Amino acid sequence: MDINVTEDKNNALLDRREINFTVKFEGPTPSRNDVKAKLVAMLNAPLALTIIHKLDGEYGMQELAGYAKIYEDEARMKQVEGKHMVTRNEIPAEPEPEVAEEPEGEAKEAPAAEEEPEAVEEPEAVEEPEAVEEKTEE
Repeated sequence: MDINVTEDKNNALLDRREINFTVKFEGPTPSRNDVKAKLVAMLNAPLALTIIHKLDGEYGMQELAGYAKIYEDEARMKQVEGKHMVTRNEIPAEPEPEVAEEPEGEAKEAPAAEEEPEAVEEPEAVEEPEAVEEKTEE
């Protein structure tokens, strides 16, 4: 993934930098978080104060046009940006790794024997009444 900054403008009124950029990639479209991480590393900006406003791509093209905002402080960011935009750009919480291995010194316990299900009795077959022939008078 290659990011090229096309415009970097300082907006003193809103205490932020406004960045227009293009992303060239191979394979599947990169996620918003991947683009954000690469852009932040490239611009040496704080991750929590960066908002990726839009990423536009054309069908069949492996290129995205994007617009990002980098704020000076979090209070100003929450004041200016809508809640949905702040929520969309939150840093995803990393799940805690699960410990799958047991310490070597302990023996594994045998799983509890499962109870066998009781035999299910099949209902007795109900005999259908024989067809009664109607007597017809001729």
